[in-house]
Amino acid sequence: MSNVEIVQELYRAFSQKDYEAFRKVCASDVEWIQNEGFPNGSTHHGTDAVIKGVFDVLHNDWDSWRFKIEDYLDGGSSVVALGYYEGVHKVSKKSFHSAAAHVYDLLDGKVARFRQFTDTKVIWNAIT
Repeated sequence: MSNVEIVQELYRAFSQKDYEAFRKVCASDVEWIQNEGFPNGSTHHGTDAVIKGVFDVLHNDWDSWRFKIEDYLDGGSSVVALGYYEGVHKVSKKSFHSAAAHVYDLLDGKVARFRQFTDTKVIWNAIT
């Protein structure tokens, strides 16, 4: 698989809660860096920490949550996914739309690092 295809498989695995596939496309010690100020955001190390601290939280806190990809930029060992988040919060029932970019650094055919860039205020407005 190309690096772009590996990132596409990561998004498929997330959307279908296929965590075994997620583990296969990521390095076991993947570094997952969420935007400063992102709800429940921090830096997670390892696939299990990402599943528990990121994916499970998003699935539990939001009635709907998705990252709609508009474009991939292939930078060789780095792939950028451009798009936007949208979702509806479980408690507030408010929705949001926030432009975002995800930067993936790959090493030996695995995602080694993820970095997130988005407008966190828009997301917090949906929570409160």
